[in-house]
Amino acid sequence: MDLRRLVRTIPNHPKPGILFRDITTLLADAAGLREAVTRLAAPFAQQGIVQVAGIESRGFILGAPVAVTLGSGFVPLRKAGRLPADTLGTDYTLEYGTDRLEIHQDALRPGDRVLIVDDLLATGGTAAAAVRLVRMAGATVAACAFVIELPDLGGRAVLTDAGIDVHALVSFEGH
Repeated sequence: MDLRRLVRTIPNHPKPGILFRDITTLLADAAGLREAVTRLAAPFAQQGIVQVAGIESRGFILGAPVAVTLGSGFVPLRKAGRLPADTLGTDYTLEYGTDRLEIHQDALRPGDRVLIVDDLLATGGTAAAAVRLVRMAGATVAACAFVIELPDLGGRAVLTDAGIDVHALVSFEGH
């Protein structure tokens, strides 16, 4: 199945010159969603993944069924202030400022093998923050998995330089 054809491209969103890769069309297609989850999970079936960490918010949509497929638990990586118990957090830089990701302090145990899941790898800033957060919690990042990679933006290099394996289902040139 060609998952690329299920991804809608919206020109000039959120600003002129950007081609926004919208996965809501893929998520709405039952066969496409099932295929994406299967392909995200498959390389990690025998890697002892204890937890899948999904990055807010589309990483929740994809990460939870990947966790079920792998027989793992699911841990949400959330924006600042959204988790009710004690948290660990890390700030990261965006094009237009900074943001923060948080995790419950007790969400992971030392030595847990964690797969980080999100919909899109662009510059790698958010994913690198997720890696730092999982490591702060004492767990091991097995890999990061994405539906879409935008290779021209260099996110893969950011993660591989941090010693992280990257798995992406499809790629789109440009921004």
